[in-house]
Amino acid sequence: MELRQIQYFIEAATREHITQASEALHVAQSAISRQIALLEDELGVALFSRKGRNIQLTQAGKIFLEHAERGLIEFDKAQQKIKEYLNPETGLIRLGISTSLSVHTLPIVLQNFHNVHPGIDFQLHQGTVPYLIKLIEQGSIDLAFASPIPKHHEIVRSSILYTERMVLLMSKQHEKTGHGPITLSQLKKERFITFRSKLSLQELFRDACRQAGFVPNIVFEGEDMDTIKSLVASNFGIALMPENAAAYNLPETVAAVSLSAPKLSRAVGIISPRDRDLAPSEQLFSLFIDEFYERLHRFGQ
Repeated sequence: MELRQIQYFIEAATREHITQASEALHVAQSAISRQIALLEDELGVALFSRKGRNIQLTQAGKIFLEHAERGLIEFDKAQQKIKEYLNPETGLIRLGISTSLSVHTLPIVLQNFHNVHPGIDFQLHQGTVPYLIKLIEQGSIDLAFASPIPKHHEIVRSSILYTERMVLLMSKQHEKTGHGPITLSQLKKERFITFRSKLSLQELFRDACRQAGFVPNIVFEGEDMDTIKSLVASNFGIALMPENAAAYNLPETVAAVSLSAPKLSRAVGIISPRDRDLAPSEQLFSLFIDEFYERLHRFGQ
């Protein structure tokens, strides 16, 4: 089995057409057909069924494609890591950021890191924590900013960078604004704006409401923080948001109010794979992150 055969197979499977695959690869159709036939002979199974000029993956072909794509990703990463071992100051860091996580310091981190290591580039991916863990498992990324932090997870290890408390966002026109900290139970008759279901922040909010003894009246679910802030500014409802996110780009007509009971906070950290080492460039970035937030924490104290 040769790497060339794997590449030809993946291209043909993606396009479901030998001619299109040959044009994309700049290789004769006969060469692609020949290499795929040799691959099928070696595996002892048909990978494609032919339908006129088009081709379709067989069930065996679908299974092989899944593993072939993963293997090709690992091969590319192996080449990248070899280059990085020869020169740790080069490389591409594929970095994940969990949805609803407002890492407002991230642009500063990336810029400062780039100033010190200009030969290292970044590719950013955003999604839920389970999605980012799946990307790590597939080998598509190796590092991700995440909240909540998975505990005792079999795929990833994690470390906490900082914790942030949750605050209430309320229109300054609201009658309860300007009177100091508020208990959540005082707001049981209010309209609430939350992050969409299955995101950790809504789960945190619903748990807090249960502690306060009521079921919240949720009038909007979203995932864009600026949209949520705008709705609060229009007095459409009240939102619970991480303090760091609330402090960033807050409309003038919105107040961030402390929550006295229950006191809520969440941890923000970094997750990375358990079963493989980070590339040299990723190790540099991981160390840089730890030192950056340690300095930030000391300064904040």
